[in-house]
Amino acid sequence: QEDVDIPSRRVLITGATGLLGRAVFKEFNENNWNAVGCGYRRAQPRFEQINLLDSVAVHDIINDFQPHVIVHCAAERRPDVVESQPDAASQLNVAASGNLAREAAGVGAFLIYISTDYVFDGTSPPYKETDVPNPLNLYGKTKLDGERAVLENNEDAAVLRIPVLYGEVERLEESAVTVMFDKVQFSNKSANMDHWQQRFPTNVKDVATVCRQLAEKRMQDPSVKGTFHWSGNEQMTKYEMACAIADAFNLPSSHLRPITDCPVVGALRPRNAQLDCSKLEMLGIGQRTPFRAGIKESLWPFLVDKRWRQTVFH
Repeated sequence: QEDVDIPSRRVLITGATGLLGRAVFKEFNENNWNAVGCGYRRAQPRFEQINLLDSVAVHDIINDFQPHVIVHCAAERRPDVVESQPDAASQLNVAASGNLAREAAGVGAFLIYISTDYVFDGTSPPYKETDVPNPLNLYGKTKLDGERAVLENNEDAAVLRIPVLYGEVERLEESAVTVMFDKVQFSNKSANMDHWQQRFPTNVKDVATVCRQLAEKRMQDPSVKGTFHWSGNEQMTKYEMACAIADAFNLPSSHLRPITDCPVVGALRPRNAQLDCSKLEMLGIGQRTPFRAGIKESLWPFLVDKRWRQTVFH
């Protein structure tokens, strides 16, 4: 009984049921942190069910658990949904974030607020943390307002801006990268793919590692706070990602058609919002999984033609 090692460092993760939140929970949990995840619709039985808009519930869990670190992954992150439900998105992305920052300050917890490259307009990359944001769509605007709400309520918090994510998904629609897999696999009909917007696909495992490293750095050095950027370093359009996915699984890509015009439907997207990550790199923080390796690991469970598994994995 005496030798059971109970980790003394406590971390609370919001949005722990989501693509990024699951990876963050796993990363802390496997590295000797006492991790508690909370979610909303998909929380039970694994995670605490908390509505982040319920300030009493948020206050209670933070005061009961007394976390040293809070990683705030929960957000409405689909730009087209934000445009159609602006009030709900603003409640979650801005109001709930400001409240969480206040509660974190109350117990002396280090808050990491997950933000986005979409705070920039994409006209003059790469972007440093000090560059002036200019979001093109409402999603970017709510996340920028969320950043401000966090730092106004908690000057010791950190903002971590990241780009498009992929990783081990529960369903292909969970990521704007993995959702393309069916179009890649079903090569009997041609598929139009955006070849205009420059993206930097980033593995959630890498972001999770950065969050943990940032938290551990902060435990040693209270000056670690403010805004940070992290991103994969392979520049690709969706068309190029789709071709790389096809290549990773030895699938044909001739049915994929690059569309080089600026998209006209949906929320406006920045052309190239590349993030400069040198600030974290200089702290010795960071990890990058090569896209082909990461995407193969993420997508092989969704491979329709199982014969390929033999050739791909042996």
